Amino acid sequence: MTIGSSYNYPAHVAKDAARKKRSVGNKWSGRFPNPPDLCFDYRALVEQENGIARATDPQHRICIIGAGVTGLTAARELHRCGFTHITLIEQSTRIGGRHLTVPGSRQSSASHTPFEMGAMRMPFFNRADESPIEGRSLMAYYANTFDLAFCEFANPGSQWVKSTGIYLREGSLGGESRPQMLIWNNPDGETPPPGEKLQAVYAKWKTFADRMTRHVAEVYASESWEAMWAAIVEKYHSVSFRDLVSMAAIEAWDKHAPGDFGGMGMTAQESAIFYAIGIGDGSWGAFYDVCSLYPLRTAIFGFSSQLQLIQGRVDSQGDPLADSPHLHSKAVFDSTGLSFDQPRYIGLAALNECLLFMKPKETAQSFYEHCLDRTNGLFTDSSVTKLRKLANQKTRVYFNWKHSQPEHTQEHFDDYDSVILTLPSWLIETRIKLENFTPQMLPFETINAYKTAHWETSCKVFAPLKKTFLSGNSNIPQVIVTDSFIHDVYTYRYNDNYSYDCILLSYTWEDDATKLACFTDTELVKKCAKELDRILMNSSNIQQKITPYIGIEQAVVQRWMTDKNALGCAKLYRPGAYYDAVSLMKYNRDYAHVSGLYLSGESFSVDAGWTEPCFRGAVDAVIHICNKTAATFNGGFSMSDYPHYNVAT
Repeated sequence: MTIGSSYNYPAHVAKDAARKKRSVGNKWSGRFPNPPDLCFDYRALVEQENGIARATDPQHRICIIGAGVTGLTAARELHRCGFTHITLIEQSTRIGGRHLTVPGSRQSSASHTPFEMGAMRMPFFNRADESPIEGRSLMAYYANTFDLAFCEFANPGSQWVKSTGIYLREGSLGGESRPQMLIWNNPDGETPPPGEKLQAVYAKWKTFADRMTRHVAEVYASESWEAMWAAIVEKYHSVSFRDLVSMAAIEAWDKHAPGDFGGMGMTAQESAIFYAIGIGDGSWGAFYDVCSLYPLRTAIFGFSSQLQLIQGRVDSQGDPLADSPHLHSKAVFDSTGLSFDQPRYIGLAALNECLLFMKPKETAQSFYEHCLDRTNGLFTDSSVTKLRKLANQKTRVYFNWKHSQPEHTQEHFDDYDSVILTLPSWLIETRIKLENFTPQMLPFETINAYKTAHWETSCKVFAPLKKTFLSGNSNIPQVIVTDSFIHDVYTYRYNDNYSYDCILLSYTWEDDATKLACFTDTELVKKCAKELDRILMNSSNIQQKITPYIGIEQAVVQRWMTDKNALGCAKLYRPGAYYDAVSLMKYNRDYAHVSGLYLSGESFSVDAGWTEPCFRGAVDAVIHICNKTAATFNGGFSMSDYPHYNVAT
């Protein structure tokens, strides 16, 4: 999404709209920018001194399946509430799920540049006049709570990169007689891309996005918001993003048709350019055939604005803070004595490590310490195989302990009052058998919605980059967007102290990632490096190879579709399937009090590929478990303050 990054939606618009708008009386109401479905301030609830609630039934037995960011967040917040019988089961031998931070140098134990093979850039939902930690997001809350260091992410076309190279149609887009890479310098964040064709595409996107963002910002959190969002959904839920790009533009928004913002009115040629270069943080071509509400949510409601790179729980030199728990432990162990990856507090993985290992001020122990005091607190290398609903309304959870060691695997089970399921939905369908859940507990429509969900693949190729590239090179752009098979190339620096910077040699999604599946990792790395050199040498205004700067032998590849603990990178939805996705978010409110099963995380959200819906899904499950067990909510919150998801009837 490259072409709209200079306009920085919607942070600037939100700042202006806030000056005109009366404040909302309900302290739990959300604030723009924020996701549109539930206008609710999750941060206000979680950041209270004693957390969400105080448990009145602390021995209520809770099992959380999956130790990704969703499961870890749910565990921490339930622990803060005072629940004392929480079990966390993780299939792999590490925590974090699709937060996967890989050391950039496996030969050194010292601090060094990490490679973010999964989630990479974080929206904080802050306005333009605020620091990121003031944003009304759970990401902002946890970053502040855990003293995470961060900086602006080096997005294509943004002021945070020295220059962006655009190489489309073999360098012919600029109309020169020889192939050229178009160079976009945007130091003020307001400079349009180079060339008439790119500027025409930029103008059409900007006109559409400006109109929609300004009207949404004026109405968000008002009494009219739910009706306006419902009208937007009705207009666009059956429209693909491809069709929205070519749909005729409108001259002006009509308050009598509040959901109709028209389309972008691009020609076929403009659409092809937009396909490759997008709207602010990489190519959008992979998303052209998804429901148009997904990119609209991303661009208009804050997910692509002022994105941050999480450096870790580190000091200015990039070294982990000395008081980080278990930083110097040679190994860490689960409740059964199995070792799993110890914390390093570098990169985004630090967020997950803090959730597990850092002690909330309201509790005597961290959740990890709480687990070690119990034989069934934390299980790693344990694959859940079956959930059986019992006649006494408990749920029996079966899992294979030492899952990765078939010769030593043992089946275990235990009974729980509540089970929080955080796995990617394809893992649920292919790995877990659900028994004795009646249609009143788990309707077929719910099962069908998560079984037919569309999970997309993604492939990343990271490598170390010599410091001299960003410090001394003035010829090769810092970031490159292409329509070749490598697609997007990012280079960036964490700090001057690390030995190397990093390069994301290739970042692809969906079909663009699938076409790379047949190559071995070694073959793919060499192929990407060779293609990038070819593009640079073919550009008459560059003609310099980048491979002398790259540590090719230390490159790392991650393919999410073949990761057995993920089976995909992000859950999207096709045109016409939006209401199915929303129905999954409604499940906890409508059925969990009967089933004892809580669906939580990105699988049951409509904001694919982001961390914020994982946080919010976790908190949603905690809210409903607290409500079911008659916990005392803090701050005067009650379920009447928690809005309902709306779906078509």
